[in-house]
Amino acid sequence: MKTVSGKTIWIIGASSGIGRALAQELDRRGATLILSARRADALTALGAELEGDHILLPLDVANIEQVEQAAQTISAQINRIDSIVHLAAVYDPVRIDSMDIAKVRDLVNVNVMGTFHVLHAVLPILTKQGFGQLALCGSVAGFRGLPNGQPYSATKAAVINIAETLKLEHPTLDIKVINPGFVRTPLTDKNDFTMPMIIEPSDAATAIADGLVKSSFEIHFPKRFTLFIKLLRILPNALYFQLAKRLTADKSP
Repeated sequence: MKTVSGKTIWIIGASSGIGRALAQELDRRGATLILSARRADALTALGAELEGDHILLPLDVANIEQVEQAAQTISAQINRIDSIVHLAAVYDPVRIDSMDIAKVRDLVNVNVMGTFHVLHAVLPILTKQGFGQLALCGSVAGFRGLPNGQPYSATKAAVINIAETLKLEHPTLDIKVINPGFVRTPLTDKNDFTMPMIIEPSDAATAIADGLVKSSFEIHFPKRFTLFIKLLRILPNALYFQLAKRLTADKSP
């Protein structure tokens, strides 16, 4: 996909944060959007702000029936889907020994099972088309384990792994993984620590919109931060654990 102008792009998780900003950015760039999220009121408000004539399809990615129904509706109404950007996620990082198991179940259902639900619903459509882009949202939090990062980090590691598998299994499709650093959203507002190199949702949206039209598999930003985290990813385990303990000394035993 060399341009988003005139393309039909389905954003799942569009009601706030990065998804909302991405909808605004792609609308400015001339894309036709299908916008989905759990909050129908927020979607309606977003749709009213955009210039283009877009489709609003509220859904909960944790509900397979709703995801399948939305995919069927799109398939019946639209001849093609050029890109699907799956951003829906929930976030509640804690220490493993302090986890609320009910919250863990909800987080896994949305972040991991929600991803599988989307794939189950849209892969037949893209396969039948013979083309299309599918971008899943991981996170640098999924690169390596850190104190106070579970279960969110584990779910994002899973999404990265899923995207890598999709890239191998579906070579005719444009598969991408989006790995943001810290972005100022209602999710990161939950953090009680300093977030290095944090960026605004509009900056994240620009990076994603630019990345969607490039050939690279991974979209990651901001580069200064993500490249540092990538370095941690390749360090030998002994060195990584020693460095991670120092970097998080105020948050870990």
